[in-house]
Amino acid sequence: MTQPSAAPTVERVDERHRYVILVDGKRAGLTAYRDRGEQRVFFHTEIDEAFAGQGLAARLIQEALTDVRASGKRVVPVCPYVAKYLTRHEECDDITDPVTPEVQEWLESELRSRPRPPA
Repeated sequence: MTQPSAAPTVERVDERHRYVILVDGKRAGLTAYRDRGEQRVFFHTEIDEAFAGQGLAARLIQEALTDVRASGKRVVPVCPYVAKYLTRHEECDDITDPVTPEVQEWLESELRSRPRPPA
């Protein structure tokens, strides 16, 4: 008999500007962000292929957004997955800001000046 796997856990990793989802202690995916004042700008989400189809991306984003709310920040969904998630979860409308050209320019500049750390 195999042991049931532990429930996935989500952790915020500030020094790497990301939330990660762990399954049995292994990183199954991440969502990357940069903070712009009171806004947390999400720009990339990925789930490793070995963990696809398990609902982990939704769980990751749900817990990340819960953390954003608890921290008093607002969400800017540049990442297409986060944007799609938010269209189905109106309970986050009160903490969501639109993606504007200014935010996109700021993010591009931010990523050029401080490249993402390696996975």
